[in-house]
Amino acid sequence: MDCILFRHGIAADREAWDGPDADRPLVPRGIEKTRKAAGGLHRLDVMPDLMLSSPYTRAIETAKLVQEALRFKGNLRICDELVPEAPPEKLLVLLSSLPPDAFVVCVGHEPHLGETAGVMLFGRTVAGLSLKKAGACLIAFDGPPRAGQGALHWWLTPALLRDLRKG
Repeated sequence: MDCILFRHGIAADREAWDGPDADRPLVPRGIEKTRKAAGGLHRLDVMPDLMLSSPYTRAIETAKLVQEALRFKGNLRICDELVPEAPPEKLLVLLSSLPPDAFVVCVGHEPHLGETAGVMLFGRTVAGLSLKKAGACLIAFDGPPRAGQGALHWWLTPALLRDLRKG
């Protein structure tokens, strides 16, 4: 299984936002930067079988931009395993229920995605792993995803993803 963890783009400022955190949308600059970063995934020939997203507005908006860039025709699956407070192990359980040859893009939040990457790669959360907004990493598993069994293929900042798009 191949799994891309993709952090949502730049959203409305938390302190200035008037409503529930889950409803904070992407800002125009965030939409543009995310669209370009997603174009970098297209340039890497990313062709997922499934896209998963946190139910938060900014994550869903990001996932739709990624869908568009990858010309992904499948359905976007909204799942609570990608909310910021979810234990990383819950996402691993979900991923291990999928076919072992699946290619999945997961759109979510920090620190959840960095913690999940740590569990996938090292079997535990580790300091220093975090994705910038509209950044992504690809972790691959031989067989079903299990803690500590993932192999890091790449970890790209949004700027690097945007630069790939230009090439």
